[in-house]
Amino acid sequence: MVSPKYAACLLIIGNEVLSGRTRDANLQYLGQRLNQRGIRLAEARVIPDDAEVIVAALNECRVRFDHVFTTGGIGPTHDDITAACVARAFGVALERNAEARRMLRRNYKSDAELTEARLKMTEIPAGASLIENPVSHAPGFRMENVFVFAGIPRIMQAMFEVIVDTLKGGAPVLSKAVTARLPEGILGGPLADVQKRFPDVEIGSYPFNRDGIHGASLVARGTEPARLEEAAAAIRQMVRDLGSEPIDGDLGVPPA
Repeated sequence: MVSPKYAACLLIIGNEVLSGRTRDANLQYLGQRLNQRGIRLAEARVIPDDAEVIVAALNECRVRFDHVFTTGGIGPTHDDITAACVARAFGVALERNAEARRMLRRNYKSDAELTEARLKMTEIPAGASLIENPVSHAPGFRMENVFVFAGIPRIMQAMFEVIVDTLKGGAPVLSKAVTARLPEGILGGPLADVQKRFPDVEIGSYPFNRDGIHGASLVARGTEPARLEEAAAAIRQMVRDLGSEPIDGDLGVPPA
């Protein structure tokens, strides 16, 4: 299977996600953008606003992965505990950061508007570097290989774009999709044989039923364009051998 040199983990922090009250919209975005940087998002976890769980996950993942991203838990309320948990995981103090205060101040007419709740968003682990927030100005931060972002998607995405060029990555992970208008029950065995022929290419099958047509999008992923095209050609021939005509592209994706 394709094994990019660099791997990442995403920790989605928040009881509101686990309860179903909030739908996470950050996973897909990060997965796609990291692929473009040659970094595979190898794992994602949704964890509660529980200090013990957060600290344990941070300490496990920052050792296992090249990059760890967290979303959520850096706001002004009592249950926003991510910054404190990062400080605890790294064994450093949590401090009011003067530069973070200057960044946050841009949102307000006077210092009087910087309430204690708002100033909570300037509490940063000692030794961390700030990540600018172009949307609401309350910064995230980086501690070694851990990047701490807000959970609101447009803010998280803006913060990620600030640091993306600093991330160490490898060759981008490319993909080719072939649509087969055949059910997976027919495709399964022959597709497994194609996968055996291309162990260095990841091949996935994603079924769909659109307009009464049962089919599957067969997606090959890899870092070598020539090898990827060979695998796609083998998939196309497999579909023909099964009595159908392959279609380039992913027809299983609903139109925008």
